[in-house]
Amino acid sequence: MKFQDYKYERPNYGEIKKSFLDLVNKIKTADNYKDQHTYIMELNNTRKHIETMSTLASIRNSINTADEFYEKETQYWDEYGPLYTELNSDFYKVIVNSKFKENIINDFSEQFYKICEYSLKSFSPEIIPDLQEENKLMSRYTKLLASAKINFNNEELNLSGLYKYMLSQDRKEREESSKAYYNYFEIHEEEFDEIYDNLVKVRHDMAKKLGFNNFTELGYIRMDRTDYNPEMVVKLRKQVLEYIVPLCNKLYEKQAKRLSLDKLTYIDENLEFLDGNATIKGDSSYIIENGIKMYNELSTETKEFFDFMLENDLMDLETKHNKSAGGYCTYIPDYKAPFIFSNFNGTSEDMDVLTHEAGHAFQLFMSRDIDMQEINFPTLDSCEIHSMSMEFITYPWMDIFFKEDTDKYKFAHLTSAIKFLPYGVVVDEFQHIIYDNPYMSKAERKAVWRDLEKKYLPHRDYDDNKILEKGCWFFKQGHIFKDPFYYIDYVLAQICAFQFLKKMEENKENGWEDYLRICKVGGTESFLQIVKTGNLISPFDDNCIEFIIKNLEMNIEKFEKNL
Repeated sequence: MKFQDYKYERPNYGEIKKSFLDLVNKIKTADNYKDQHTYIMELNNTRKHIETMSTLASIRNSINTADEFYEKETQYWDEYGPLYTELNSDFYKVIVNSKFKENIINDFSEQFYKICEYSLKSFSPEIIPDLQEENKLMSRYTKLLASAKINFNNEELNLSGLYKYMLSQDRKEREESSKAYYNYFEIHEEEFDEIYDNLVKVRHDMAKKLGFNNFTELGYIRMDRTDYNPEMVVKLRKQVLEYIVPLCNKLYEKQAKRLSLDKLTYIDENLEFLDGNATIKGDSSYIIENGIKMYNELSTETKEFFDFMLENDLMDLETKHNKSAGGYCTYIPDYKAPFIFSNFNGTSEDMDVLTHEAGHAFQLFMSRDIDMQEINFPTLDSCEIHSMSMEFITYPWMDIFFKEDTDKYKFAHLTSAIKFLPYGVVVDEFQHIIYDNPYMSKAERKAVWRDLEKKYLPHRDYDDNKILEKGCWFFKQGHIFKDPFYYIDYVLAQICAFQFLKKMEENKENGWEDYLRICKVGGTESFLQIVKTGNLISPFDDNCIEFIIKNLEMNIEKFEKNL
């Protein structure tokens, strides 16, 4: 069935609540595990349907934020989502208190049981109004980004549409398009500040009501981090500072020389070559046509997956007016269907989206028979391993997309991934500081951001851009507003993905089997368990970055020779 034929119908909360609680009671009072298991799965079908309706509304609203019907449905889910969370909390209580704990763990995994425990710690009916307010603020932020209409080069563009001009070989065009882009944030500075200020405060209030000292503690629990803590993350950030920041400084110095610049400023960072970045040699249909060839040749599993995505129209790829910014992959449980959303903008990033989001979608496709929704998709730190690794696993096919620009693309892609790590820890450390100090002023928050940039991104030069020099770059980073504490997951996963690059170079068959294995386990394992399942070195290991950095430098040198 094609995506457009997936039926959306707003659930009747009153009816759902009655049947939901009736099944919760049956689970609670079952005197044998066979009956309890039957009731658990019956209730899970109801929960999957609720999730399906919520996801369909979200996808269709993000495809067109001006669609009045789905805007109203988004408002419904903003209000009622926390009420459905309350019902789930009742389900988690009977799971955690079940006298058949060992059977539940055996059937659904220890990770599922821990997620139930964590979900109980992160919810109380008392915080429902706060969750509703949090949802409304996040929707307001999404709409503020999506509603950008910027006149540039005789076109009316959204933020994604401007990006291709920000990569122009013409430095004046890069400068003017960059100023136009960030001018939008300057015009709306007060609104972005207000949204974030309210988000920080409402999250802090929730944490206090739940008995935590601050939202940092609650944030880790909401992320289901069952096997690592902030102290371990601090050590990881130190590794990045010690090993990766010096390497990045060298990369930026070489980049300035390639661009014949005395100094590299913010308008130049995303342009790697004086004659232009690598370009895909065709439009979106060309990308899909060659994507079919790539995934057909990679493995029988990826062929089946990509055919399924195409046959059912489960990708919305091109940018257009009123479409939400960014890209994502999500899952529609009633149809066992992943969905890929992106904003193709005519740059090499379109390829990154195709491989990155397809990595998420492939994992979901491979674990689609795991019926319990908490463990179909793994925790976000783990799922980013699948997406980032797929970007490297598909390297052998990049020539059919980029042709003579293939080494250009690989060089820029790899060095961009390395350069990301310091930025990723900036986002993470920023959030720790902000949520540990929730009553900072708006100006103080922006100063914290700018200070962290100077620490981890010492090359960054904002020239005469006052809004960025003030510390407002983070306004455009949606995760900071909508997914607090998510971003370190990308850092953890990127370090694992670098290991898959090394694996695929040394032994493609073994590397692919390791990758396939971590896709099939879905979310039945925690992050460190998945690391072990994939035969990876933990990013928290003191020697991990030192282990991978030699291979990274070797690949950089190899690609440089062919530029």
